[in-house]
Amino acid sequence: MTLDISFMPMRVLIDGHDSEGNLVLADNQLAAVIVRLDGQTHDPEHKGRWNLEAGFGKCNVRDAPLFKTPEEAGVWIEQILTRQVV
Repeated sequence: MTLDISFMPMRVLIDGHDSEGNLVLADNQLAAVIVRLDGQTHDPEHKGRWNLEAGFGKCNVRDAPLFKTPEEAGVWIEQILTRQVV
């Protein structure tokens, strides 16, 4: 089963940094909010990566990986929703 994963850019208010975000939709339903890590407190290795800020339903996962791109996050979210990831 393939889902239609789409992104809606959205600013996210987080203490004055990490404000570039995306709502991630799966078949036009909100599945997650991802945010690009850009604050000074982040490990330089993680800066520019995308973090799962909030997941809904099956996407409400602790310790989600960091993603290089929103599209990579979308693939992971689709896998979670179709149970292709354990």
